Amino acid sequence: MRTGQPRLFASSVLGLLLLAAASPAQTAALSDVQVFPPDINLFSARGKQTLVVQAVYADGITRDVTAQAKITPANAVLVKIEKNAVLPIADGATELAVEFGGRTVKAPVKVKDAKVDRPISFKLDVMPVFMAAGCNQGSCHGAARGKDGFRLSLFGFDPDGDHYRLTREFNGRRINLALPAESLLLEKATGKVPHTGGERFKDTSAFHATIVRWLEAKAPLDPPDVAKPVSVDIYPKNAVLDGKAATQQMVVRAKYSDGTERDVTGLSLFLSNNDTSAKINPSGLVTAGDRGEAFVMARFATFTVGSQVIALPKGLKFEFPDVPENNYIDKLVNAKLKKLRIEPSELCTDEVFLRRVYVDIIGVLPTAEEYTRFMTSKDPKKRDKLVDELLGRKEFAELWVLKWAELLQIRSSQQVSYKAMLLYYNWLQEKIAKNVPMDQTVQELLGANGGTFKNPATNYYQNETDTLKVSENVAQVFMGMRIQCAQCHNHPFDRWKMDDYYAFASFFTQIGRKGTDDPREIVVYNSGGGEINHPVRGQPLKPKFLGGAEPDTAGKDRRVVLAKWLASPENPYFATNLANIVWGHFFGQGIIDPVDDVRISNPASNPELLVELGKKFTEYKYDFKKLVRDICTSRTYQLSTQPNKSNEGDTRNFAKAPLRRIKAETFLDCISQVTETKNKFPGLPQGARAVQIADGGISTYFLTTFGRATRETVCSCEVKLEPTLSQSLHLLNGETTTQRIAQGNLIGRRLADKKTPTEIIDELYVRCLSRKPTAKEKAKLEGIVAAEKDKKQALDDAFWAILNSREFMFNH
Repeated sequence: MRTGQPRLFASSVLGLLLLAAASPAQTAALSDVQVFPPDINLFSARGKQTLVVQAVYADGITRDVTAQAKITPANAVLVKIEKNAVLPIADGATELAVEFGGRTVKAPVKVKDAKVDRPISFKLDVMPVFMAAGCNQGSCHGAARGKDGFRLSLFGFDPDGDHYRLTREFNGRRINLALPAESLLLEKATGKVPHTGGERFKDTSAFHATIVRWLEAKAPLDPPDVAKPVSVDIYPKNAVLDGKAATQQMVVRAKYSDGTERDVTGLSLFLSNNDTSAKINPSGLVTAGDRGEAFVMARFATFTVGSQVIALPKGLKFEFPDVPENNYIDKLVNAKLKKLRIEPSELCTDEVFLRRVYVDIIGVLPTAEEYTRFMTSKDPKKRDKLVDELLGRKEFAELWVLKWAELLQIRSSQQVSYKAMLLYYNWLQEKIAKNVPMDQTVQELLGANGGTFKNPATNYYQNETDTLKVSENVAQVFMGMRIQCAQCHNHPFDRWKMDDYYAFASFFTQIGRKGTDDPREIVVYNSGGGEINHPVRGQPLKPKFLGGAEPDTAGKDRRVVLAKWLASPENPYFATNLANIVWGHFFGQGIIDPVDDVRISNPASNPELLVELGKKFTEYKYDFKKLVRDICTSRTYQLSTQPNKSNEGDTRNFAKAPLRRIKAETFLDCISQVTETKNKFPGLPQGARAVQIADGGISTYFLTTFGRATRETVCSCEVKLEPTLSQSLHLLNGETTTQRIAQGNLIGRRLADKKTPTEIIDELYVRCLSRKPTAKEKAKLEGIVAAEKDKKQALDDAFWAILNSREFMFNH
């Protein structure tokens, strides 16, 4: 049994045709036939390429029709077809004609070295067997101490070490060169002798044959220049399966550094992040289950690639409603919903939009005057104009200073004095208040040199002084990537290797630090020297961008070189990562979620949308105000939270607005606002807002209870938005509501102004919930107040009840 499969968020399908009215694939018109891989390249006598033929119907349903398709080579002298595989006969070029449903698709074929038997390779042939059979996983021999006296490197990060442990560590026990098939390695794997992991493969399997062939060749270690995999692809890239038990075969192809290609379907480890909807077996066959989405993955060498699959009920009928689309966001969201046969919710009311956009953009509630002005306006563009107005208010900058202060871990500590922290915060505040483009801000931050007082951005490198941790933080904050796994072994579910990790860390190994006359200030500078060694090879690695090139850093400040690349269009992850962070703020979850866990095995729910947001952000010269405007003026953002029958179970495709508990600082500010009371925080004047607290080390019982980030890490998980019993108990019994109602004395002042209970009840609802009470709510409260002698107490109780309602605590 394979173990170590990740718990992943279910994901979505991409790149299919937009769907019109859906009907069973058997009756819908055939719209396309595709063959995978689209080209076939065979190298050596052992070359082989499995084919998959996929039919796409007018309703978007796909079917695996490989068994029904007719595959004919134009030149049968060069290749032959056995079942669904292409095999070499002689060198040359030809093409395949693939026929199905009256359509013919051509696929080019090239054959090279058809008469040459490729030599067996430990790294290219044997190591993949250990991965596919699950031998080098953490729960088996890939554990730090191995298992049952035998250890392999986790996911094969150290093949040379694995070769030594197989051939030299216990000579004569694990392998038997005289009688290869009787090697302990094989007898355990085939279950012929007791094995904790049980049978991993049959003695008639290709895995067994590969290892026997290697042993017969005297178990050689590959030469240093052996070809390496440079990319891996899985086909088809997506599928929409019609009904339970519908299947789709996957095929995996690897490309190597010597220009060769290879079908590695049989050597890949297959996983699905949603077995309930789409399960994939060890051979790469996907079987549809219950309605839903899945991301099926193939792991080969250091690569993980995936295909997105939708499983639908058999013959589901659906017609997408004709809904307006305000901008590109709506077009891309609706395109995805059409594929899923999900109808978006209705547009939210003006009252709901008003409260939602105030809380999200500026972190306060609309006043009664602002409520009246908006609700009485007849301007058809009033929602767009309100967004523009809020983007120009100073509270917008304050809210985003808070967000970035969390990401940059702005807090005082033994390493960062309070003065340095405050200067750092003020530097950030100035950048955001002046709407400095984010690429410029990030480049200035990461390339900063000087004293932590004179150049506050240098506090970024004083806040965290561990070189490896700094590199991890930079990758996580500015690229959304958690590369920590690759510190000790190749990342199990992404492409990052130990080489990538330490080459990226090399950008930060030459940071120098020295004191000044003021013990509170540190000077950060480029020392011009210092390297970090690869822990396995013991050699330093040259600086290399994550997923990018190896730049020339000779005589340069490595951090400046990195900063110029990282915050630029050359880095494909920067714009999409920041766009995803912004999106996550307004929808409660990212298109990739968590927003700082970008990896192949945690795919975007709507990849096209994420890419387009990144493109727009780049076009806007990294002005995120424009991106916020796009989001808040989209119909998608303005949908109601009320579900319909088709989207009630959807949590990832933005078919309805999410219910979101208001963030701790904003929630406290909202309570202070409606009760007309003032806060006093250390270092801030009386009446300051909680979002203005500069120091992450400062908190209150309320803020801690409601999940304020401590800024001890850069992880997005530090901000906690889940409602808890402690929060409810604090609102019910704590000082935040009852004492503030008494302290602000709003009810007493309104009664002194001769306001009637009905007028006060109306104001409380508008003030707290941005809506008028319903007739039922008003009648009930008026009756309660009328029955009490102490009108003030009764109205205070009504105020308290509203503050304790879920409607007040949540943005909706």
